[in-house]
Amino acid sequence: MTSEPDPAPNRSRTVPVQPIGAEYVEVPVDAAVPEPETTGDVRPEHDPGKVRIAFLLFPDLTQLDLTGPAQVLARVPGAAVEYVAAHLDPVPSDCGLALVPTATFATARTPDVLVVPGGDGSFDAMLDPDVVAFVRRTAERATWVTSVCTGAFVLGAAGLLAGKRATTHWASKPMLAAFGADPVEQRIVVDGAVVTAAGVSAGIDMALWLAGELAGQPAAEHIQLQIEYDPQPPFDAGSAVRADTRLVTEARAAAEAARGERVARAAAAVIR
Repeated sequence: MTSEPDPAPNRSRTVPVQPIGAEYVEVPVDAAVPEPETTGDVRPEHDPGKVRIAFLLFPDLTQLDLTGPAQVLARVPGAAVEYVAAHLDPVPSDCGLALVPTATFATARTPDVLVVPGGDGSFDAMLDPDVVAFVRRTAERATWVTSVCTGAFVLGAAGLLAGKRATTHWASKPMLAAFGADPVEQRIVVDGAVVTAAGVSAGIDMALWLAGELAGQPAAEHIQLQIEYDPQPPFDAGSAVRADTRLVTEARAAAEAARGERVARAAAAVIR
């Protein structure tokens, strides 16, 4: 049985996220409790009346990892949303649907919240120095840095997961350890200002939880009702815990074979 973060309303907070390559890396002493530990180096809180939210775009992302949270967070009162990519050309997702950026790495405003989606493209994005530099730069001033699915590997490549508890898609979760992270079996993991979510549906859950943090639980519940998010899947096959063990083992081995070399290269650039 997994635990979820406590959706306490109106608990806006800021915790420094210092990427590797900067002056220091913040590593919580007690990383077992998903609560932020504030220090003297705390950034000013963002204006609660205007929340700047940036979604990272890169080729072959899983569009639901992005559009699911976007449907939630764009409805947060005062939200100002940007979709940020290397250029303004349409970005193809892994299902063929193209997404149109509204800002580039050079023109994007500093956000209060960064959302990094997953998909196989994330394993190429984590090797892109421009993507990694943007994530590092953004993390230095953002209130929340979040990922959905394998977007966690982009955070890892930016040096943001060292010493932190984190989750990602079940098939690739063990490989998070290459970045110094502690992979855990939870749908949503909050460790300081870094929030990681597992697969597609966990990304929506994470966004609703974050909406509660940003605007309070009543606002988040209103958003949930607006989009009628009331999942009742026809099959109980969405979890590796309940799926056939042989299929899970084979899929995890296939993921490591397809992605392990890229993960090792990205990790080598971060963990020295």
